[in-house]
Amino acid sequence: MQSTLKNMVLVLFLITLVASAAVGGIFKITEEPIAQAKAAKTKAALAAVLPAFDNDPGQDTVSTVVDGLPVLLYKATAGGQLAGYAVETQTNNGFNGKVKLMVGFDADNQIVNISVLEHTETPGLGSKMADEDNKLIVSFQGKNPADLKLAVKKDGGDIDALTAATISSRAYVDAVERGYKALLSVTSQQEAPAATITTTEPAGQEGGDNE
Repeated sequence: MQSTLKNMVLVLFLITLVASAAVGGIFKITEEPIAQAKAAKTKAALAAVLPAFDNDPGQDTVSTVVDGLPVLLYKATAGGQLAGYAVETQTNNGFNGKVKLMVGFDADNQIVNISVLEHTETPGLGSKMADEDNKLIVSFQGKNPADLKLAVKKDGGDIDALTAATISSRAYVDAVERGYKALLSVTSQQEAPAATITTTEPAGQEGGDNE
């Protein structure tokens, strides 16, 4: 009996060892391509949201934490002068969780453009935040957040929400505001604005949350 038990334990140990080695090998193989894909996505987002620049913003970054979530700032310059900042910001308040954005500001803190880096929002509803020229982007482009009430119009703010996707729209605004707070904190230009207006939504499908 003892011999059989020892053999079983040895076999299980060998199986675990081989499986662990296989997983580690797969991770090593895929680690670099994943990192390269992420870097390419970030580079494309920087080009999409920033005014013209001639430096490498990825080599001039500042990380900070705003309201418990990490935010990363990329400094862009042109001819040695400040061109603006791109802010990689996020929120956990999306209809299905995390929403991550890249928000581009010019040297006067006006928003140039916004790119959605990550989301799991409902297809055809909250997912429209990633569409070009959607209501949310249009509400922000060319404007300084200091001149806006950072909430959707349903909550008394200045931002047009996506149709039937108010929760996702609030999350988008929350992420933009967090990025703006980080920008002000890093550049020390003024105190950060007040928190975004939020309201409690009843449980249910996002499509039922009509404007």
